[in-house]
This record gives sequence, C-alpha cells and structure tokens, in this order.
Amino acid sequence: MGLATMQYSRILIACLTAACVSALAIAILYRLAGAWGLVDRPDERKHHVGHIPLIGGLAAFLGVLAGAVVDGQTHLFTNVLLATAAVLALVGALDDRFDLSVRARLLVQTAAVLAMVAFTGVHIHTLGHLFGHEFELGVFGIPLTVVAVIGLLNAFNMMDGIDGLAGMLALVSIAAIILYQGQPQWPGVIVLVLLAGALVPYLAANLGLVGKKIFLGDAGSMVVGYILAWTLIHLSQSVPDNELSTIDVLWCVALPVLDTLQVVVRRIREGKSPFKPDRGHIHHMMLRAGLGPRTTLVALVMLAILFALTGMLTHSLAPGSNLIAFGALTTIYVTAMARLWQKQQSAPSTPQPRPTLEAAELPSNVVRLRSSVTLLSSYSKNSHGPKRGSAAK
Repeated sequence: MGLATMQYSRILIACLTAACVSALAIAILYRLAGAWGLVDRPDERKHHVGHIPLIGGLAAFLGVLAGAVVDGQTHLFTNVLLATAAVLALVGALDDRFDLSVRARLLVQTAAVLAMVAFTGVHIHTLGHLFGHEFELGVFGIPLTVVAVIGLLNAFNMMDGIDGLAGMLALVSIAAIILYQGQPQWPGVIVLVLLAGALVPYLAANLGLVGKKIFLGDAGSMVVGYILAWTLIHLSQSVPDNELSTIDVLWCVALPVLDTLQVVVRRIREGKSPFKPDRGHIHHMMLRAGLGPRTTLVALVMLAILFALTGMLTHSLAPGSNLIAFGALTTIYVTAMARLWQKQQSAPSTPQPRPTLEAAELPSNVVRLRSSVTLLSSYSKNSHGPKRGSAAK
C-alpha cells in the first residue's frame, strides 16, 4: 500500500470517526439540553416552533476532537487551534445559556486570537503580490488578524438565521479551500475535513432528515467561523507554495463576509450599534419577499458557490484583479441590499401570526382532547333551548 493511499485511508477513518462521534453526542446532549438550559425559545426575532436544543455546535466540535485523536498527525498549529476553539465553544455555550454581553464575548474572542498568534506565530503579515508589489503589513498585521478572525466568526454567527444555512455555507467554504489548492495540503486542512464530517449529522437533524430538530447554537457558529478563519490565514501566510493567496481567502467565505459588511454599514448609517441584532440579513429579506425557508437556503448556497467559482476565475488573471473584482462585488452587494432593505421597510407591513403547534405536531391524546372539547362546546351551544326573546315570535 502506497504512502498516499495510507494517508487517504487515515483521513477517511478520522472523518468517519468525527461524523459518528458527532451523531452520538447529539443523541446524548439532546437529553441534557433542557436541564442545562441549552434551548432556544421563540420570541419577536425567532419564529421557530417550540423549544429547540442548541447542541449542534457542541456535538460537531466533539466530533472534530475525536477525529483529530484518531488521525494522530496533529502539529503545534492544530493543537493550539483546537485548544482555543474549545474555549470559544465553552463561551458560546454559556452565551446560549445566559446571553452574555457583547463586550464579554469580544474580550474572550480577542484573547483566543492573541493566544494563537503568541503560541504559533501565525498571523496576517502580507496581502500578497498585488499590482507588481509585495504588500507587507508590518506592525499592522496582528491588529488586522484580530479583526479578520473575530469578523469571520461573528459573520457565521450572524448567518445562522435559517435551518441549515451556516452549516451549508461552511461546507461550501471548505470545498472551495480544497479546490483552490489544486493539490491539497492535508496537514493544513485536516481540521476542516474533520469539521465537514462532524457537521453532517447536525445538518441531517437540523433539516429534519433524521431525528428531532436541533440548532447549531452560538457555540457552533463561533467555532465554525474561528476554525475557517485560522485555516485560511495559515494556508495563505505560512504554507509554502500554496495556491491560496490572501485575497483568494475572501472569495472562499464571500457570502458571510459580504452580508456582514452590508449589515454593519447599514446599522452604522442608521446610528445603531453594529452588534445590535435585527432582521436585516439577506435570508431575512428573502423570506419577507415571499420565498420559503428551503428555497432561500438553496438559493443562498448556490450564490455562495457562484462567488467561490468567480474567485477561482479571477485568481488566474493578473495579480490584483481578484482584489478589484471583490471590491466591485462588495460595492454592488452593499448597495443592492441597502435599497432592498429600504424598500421592504417602507412597504406596508402585515402583522405576522405567532407560530402555533399544528395538530400533527401535538401528541395524539392532546389532539383527541381538543376534538372532544370542540364537540362538547358545539353540542352545548345547540342544546340550551330557544334564545331569550325567541318565544315571543
């Protein structure tokens, strides 16, 4: 058996392990979610039905850890990445439970990024070869790294607004990263491959394909964005002869980045905090336009794929072309979303009914009781004799 075959076999086994452990963790955590308070309740922004466990991200991360142990080929970068991601997963779970302040979350996220830089030395130190020059960042590299990582992990957190969206966008990004490389640098992307495997059981449950519905939770969306951000930085800055440039990175995660930018720009223009949640993301606008959740999901996944393919086309052009193209796309996206937001806000709104449990979602004994009460009420109304005043007629 050749060395390459052994490597592929080891990665496949590790990936299957990540998926199996993730599925097992979902089954166990589902029973504990209520006692731990890890459930999402409907409110004025969240229109789902019932209390849904926020365990998908925790289960997926446990799967990634198990897969990494089975792979057994971890390096310093991977070890520190998983350790700091574990801290973020814990903080995310606490945020799901206690709704932590924005300041507290940002402090922990910043500490995690700085710890990665301190222990591994990896950070954004160059923007690459653009327009005939090498753009070195010098002292601005570390602050830009902090902003980039925190920005991407919060971008995935913000995109986690409809079933399957954050997880599917993560799979698109992972596939784009591997395709950009041509010849995959497996030590650099192994955590992403494990993450892809671990997300499959979550997506199956979240989309209602198997079992009962679960949500990713802040623990999951933050960890997904964090792992993606650091893998992209590592590949574009520290892996020799890698095909993925600093600007290519943006195309791999284009949709979450663009939508977060348009939301932040709009909120600042309106005099609001960029961190104040609202229903102004692209998936919210598509739902208000009359599209269903599944149609919106498919459309956005296809859009993310289109952005990644566009980036691959610009990658082969003259240096700097991909940056110009991404800048133009950003301008178009932000402008178009701002106009759509204004149009929808100015349109007359019709009150949306609160979600209620349908009979098919209720236990059978409750359905029978409801039917009996309705029948008894109807019989009572028709058996009380003539109404007052009817005898005079």
